Amino acid sequence: MAKVYSYIDGELEEGNCAEIRDHLDECGPCLAEYGLEEVVKKLVAKHCGADAVPGDLRSKVLHRIEAARADLQVREGVEAD
Repeated sequence: MAKVYSYIDGELEEGNCAEIRDHLDECGPCLAEYGLEEVVKKLVAKHCGADAVPGDLRSKVLHRIEAARADLQVREGVEAD
């Protein structure tokens, strides 16, 4: 199934894609699993992929990480006393 997941994500070369398509044509259980995974992927893309990421998100996250580190260092310093 790992190759099927890679196929769904468009991560396989064309030769491997043909191999997966041939297998799916012959294997009912894999075809059913492929269908389920494809539906889930489409639902996630539809409902979770539409939100735009704020331009300053990265800087906000990095700022919070630095603040948490500084707070942790202060706490560790107090506990060491």
